[in-house]
Amino acid sequence: MTDSHETLTHFDEAGRPRMVDVSDKPETAREAVAEARIRMQASTREKIEQGRMVKGDVLAVAELAGVMAAKRTPDLIPLCHPIPISGVRVKTAWEDAAGAGAVLRIEAAVRTTYRTGVEMEALTACSVAALTVYDMCKAVDRGMVIEQIALVYKAGGKSGVFQRTDAQA
Repeated sequence: MTDSHETLTHFDEAGRPRMVDVSDKPETAREAVAEARIRMQASTREKIEQGRMVKGDVLAVAELAGVMAAKRTPDLIPLCHPIPISGVRVKTAWEDAAGAGAVLRIEAAVRTTYRTGVEMEALTACSVAALTVYDMCKAVDRGMVIEQIALVYKAGGKSGVFQRTDAQA
């Protein structure tokens, strides 16, 4: 067993993975916000904005995929608790891109009142939303890059509030 297992809650005394027992924790309001970016050609952005993608409304489908993914997180992440999600919001916005490309920012916010947080649900939501954009646009732009998937905010629970700073980006 390595020293790192002493501080990682998903390992037992013998170093085997386990799901953390949260039954003694109080239920509290919790929220997490995560984001991802997908870099693409400017022409791909134009096609998305003009509704010219063969597979349909890319941004609406990506946002819906993010909501669905948040609800399915425990099916994808082995030691993630199935929790009652109170709300999920996924939104997309274009950012200024350096050079000739385009950058789509995807933000996912998830809320619950439960014994454990929703960071993984928020991260999964924006990751799957970005993958959905890639899937719907790959016929015209296989060079897209999904990047900067990160937790930007979390509140609730014993550890309190976390707010990502520019220095952490």
